[in-house]
Amino acid sequence: MLGRSALTRASSSTSDNRIFVYEVEGLRQNEQTEKNNYQIRNSSTVLIQVPYNRMNEQMRRINRLGGKIVSIRPL
Repeated sequence: MLGRSALTRASSSTSDNRIFVYEVEGLRQNEQTEKNNYQIRNSSTVLIQVPYNRMNEQMRRINRLGGKIVSIRPL
């Protein structure tokens, strides 16, 4: 019981509720994005909403896709 209540409290923390907006430029089509059902535009910036707990994962993904993060701001 003690472990379960500790996990419940941790999952409802304020960091889980925070969302950030990444402004990304330079995303390009490559072999990884060819699997998507949509094209990636490389002509302008794209806004991506990211939960706090996935920020690092999303930054790595953007770098793999050849993008550059122009700005990060809270939603």
